[in-house]
Amino acid sequence: MPPNRTALVIAALMFAASAGAIVARPDTKVADLGPPISLETLVPKQFGDWREEPQRVIQVVNPQTQELLDKLYSQVLARVYINNKGYRIMLSLAYGSDQRGALQAHKPEVCYPAQGFTLRKTEAAQLVTPFGEIPAQRLFTTLGQRQEPVTYWFTVGDKAVRGKLQKRLMDLRYGLTGRIPDGLLFRISSIDADQARANQMQDQFVNQLLQAVAPAERKRLSGLGEDS
Repeated sequence: MPPNRTALVIAALMFAASAGAIVARPDTKVADLGPPISLETLVPKQFGDWREEPQRVIQVVNPQTQELLDKLYSQVLARVYINNKGYRIMLSLAYGSDQRGALQAHKPEVCYPAQGFTLRKTEAAQLVTPFGEIPAQRLFTTLGQRQEPVTYWFTVGDKAVRGKLQKRLMDLRYGLTGRIPDGLLFRISSIDADQARANQMQDQFVNQLLQAVAPAERKRLSGLGEDS
């Protein structure tokens, strides 16, 4: 976005936020308005070419220490999946019922280096699915001999967002109606020196997952629905 346009958007947001503070103060969690979410049941253990491999001993990087996880997130889910060719995908979901301030999900660009990984590459990506495109982020990380390409995105409320500006817009949208949005970090990775292959396999994983779940679950996981 050009600098002048960015400045105008930020100025408009500041004005709207000031007005919104007068009109409505967020006091109702969106998470409390519907049925409770369960990450354990939200994602099937088998779909498409993939099945959970519960006995596999492999390190799935956690966003933070357990103490901080309990503070930041309402639920966390970590699983390893394997396909019929033996390729493995590590899935990590972190759900927060309140996405304001310090409760915002932490970015993998921060949590991977915090656990000793080197961040070799990061780039924005539009992950194409039959239901629309997801504004995702791709990383390439290393820890010793371990090479781990990562794909992730955030949802705030019912939409996937990229960057602080989009998140601020969503916060404002909910705040003007007095509601506090929930949010989800969806992250997948694989131990693979070939990032192009890893990206392709991770995209396949996402597509098969979204096709296997009901529309409401798809919306929750990706922000994609009939109105996307």
